Amino acid sequence: MYRVIFVILIAIILNGCNKPIAQPEGKVIVDSENYLMMPGDYQWKEKDVEIKTLSSLDINGLADAFETLEVGKGDTIKFEIDQNPTSILVTKLNEDGTNDNVEVKDNKLTMPLEDGYYIYVLKATWNKGKETFVFDVNVK
Repeated sequence: MYRVIFVILIAIILNGCNKPIAQPEGKVIVDSENYLMMPGDYQWKEKDVEIKTLSSLDINGLADAFETLEVGKGDTIKFEIDQNPTSILVTKLNEDGTNDNVEVKDNKLTMPLEDGYYIYVLKATWNKGKETFVFDVNVK
C-alpha cells in the first residue's frame, strides 16, 4: 500500500515541475473591445518539447471564422500578442487578390482610406517559435 502511495506522490511531484507550454493568443482592440484573432500555423520549441500545428483552414477560412469587424476609413486599431514577439510582419490582403505589407507602429494599424473588405495576416516570431494570426475588417 505504501509503495502505491509513494509512486503516486512521485508522479504528482514530477508532473507539477513541468510547466505546460501555452500557445500565445493575439487580440485586436477596436473601441475598447477585445476580439481574439484566429490562430493559424504554430511552431514552438522549448527544451526537449517541440510543437508544430498546421491550421486545417486556409487564410480565407480563418477570416471566415473570425467575426468581421466594422471600422472607419483611416481608423487606427491596436493589437496585442502574448509573450512579446521579437518581430511581427503584417500583410493586408485586398479584395482584388493583391496584398500589401503594412507598417506597424506601437502595435497599431491604420485602416485603409478606401471602402472595402480586407484580411490582415500577422506573422509573429519569438526566439522559441512562430505563429500566424488572422482577422478581417469591413472599412466604411
